[in-house]
Amino acid sequence: MELGLKRATREERVYNPPVPEAKQENLASPKEATMPNLSGSFSGRATSQSTIALDDISNHDLNLIEVRGVQKSPDEKWNNSRITYWGTADLIAGNGPQRGYFVNEHSGGDRDFGTFEGTIATSGGQVTIQGNWKFTGGTGKFKGLTGSGSHKGRLTSPVEVENVWDGTYQIATKTQAA
Repeated sequence: MELGLKRATREERVYNPPVPEAKQENLASPKEATMPNLSGSFSGRATSQSTIALDDISNHDLNLIEVRGVQKSPDEKWNNSRITYWGTADLIAGNGPQRGYFVNEHSGGDRDFGTFEGTIATSGGQVTIQGNWKFTGGTGKFKGLTGSGSHKGRLTSPVEVENVWDGTYQIATKTQAA
């Protein structure tokens, strides 16, 4: 027995209201306005470093490092902030993944913090580092900070590093009670 019901097509099931042309052009602009670009660099020095040589395969090391330095950035919020980062690396013959945490201390005592991950590569005696970073929060005027980007650097000595970075960020606006 056929009831005479017809299965609706996808177009008939999904309602897509028309968006006026003027509004379509403005859809991307709020994000661009609230996610400013950020870039900079720093030179840092290892203040603590430990390496454990593993006996499983040749040249396998686990590293833990703390690096401190001063940021240079065209963005006043980050220029001259003091960075500390803590990284772990799982290296075979000087190559492998690195991940860790960072904190930037700004004038006035406010802080931002986040995570990073990337790859360490050793070739011809030169050690390079590249990867991504992500803000996970902050204090004071950096409370509600989000954002992310990339970083690239190199060791200039066994205890010194140079790094450049860029990305975008957003600082949450404070909500007022009604």
